[in-house]
Amino acid sequence: MADSPYLVAVTAQNFHQVVIEGSYERPVLVDFWAYWCAPCRALMPILAKLAEEYRGRLLVAKLNTEEEQALAAQMGIRSLPTVLLFKEGRPVDQFMGALPEPQVRAFLEPHLPRPADDLLERIGDRLLMGDVAGAQAALDLARAKDPDNPRLMLMEVQIKAAAGDTQGAEALLDQVPLDLAKDPEVLALRGQLRLANLAAGAPAEGELTARLAADPRDSEAAFLLAIRQATQGDFAAALAGLLALLKRDRAYGEDAARKTMILIFDLLGGQDPLVSSYRGKMLSVLY
Repeated sequence: MADSPYLVAVTAQNFHQVVIEGSYERPVLVDFWAYWCAPCRALMPILAKLAEEYRGRLLVAKLNTEEEQALAAQMGIRSLPTVLLFKEGRPVDQFMGALPEPQVRAFLEPHLPRPADDLLERIGDRLLMGDVAGAQAALDLARAKDPDNPRLMLMEVQIKAAAGDTQGAEALLDQVPLDLAKDPEVLALRGQLRLANLAAGAPAEGELTARLAADPRDSEAAFLLAIRQATQGDFAAALAGLLALLKRDRAYGEDAARKTMILIFDLLGGQDPLVSSYRGKMLSVLY
């Protein structure tokens, strides 16, 4: 173990540095084991082989639970072997038992850095700058370098949307494999495209504000103003307006206020404070 830079022993003294801090640089797989555990001994050579094969894309950290009982208890380990995968300072996945090598590979692959990850990051940067042509060039390079990367299609969707081809983007998004359909990035893209389509042809924000000033019960103006606010990134104002519309006129647009609030929740992702706050407010209105 000491001869490999990709396979290390961890203790309470170096756990934070090796696992927590190290997982910001690459995924860290922590194997909780003990000498008396036969399945642990069966799993060890598989993890060692993969650590060498991935050549730095992954670090395998081995923690002896007999010697580090307090740390194992702190991590909630109740059976051996238990394997936790850390990324960006926290555990994101796990498995228990001595899985065969193909299953361990299948477990790891979605979490490992891909050859074209740097190019895909460049696509996002280009789109933020409004450089659609530069984003497309980076996508072409990424496709040549890593043609099986599942994020290629999602980046192509973003490029089409940025170029104004929302219909083409939605058509491409409909081809996403079923196992990615509920992926947060896919849900966020669907939300962005749906909001863009709803905003297309809507009056300017000033006109909608004037309509509401003249008639506070103008449900169409309230709904379209919230859409405008959401497309401009003012999600707090958009959700507040949609919640008010939901309370006053739930039937508007066949429950459009509630449906659009859920759309924004998907776009923001489950960890955003606005989501937890307004989901609770929405449910209190509904039930």
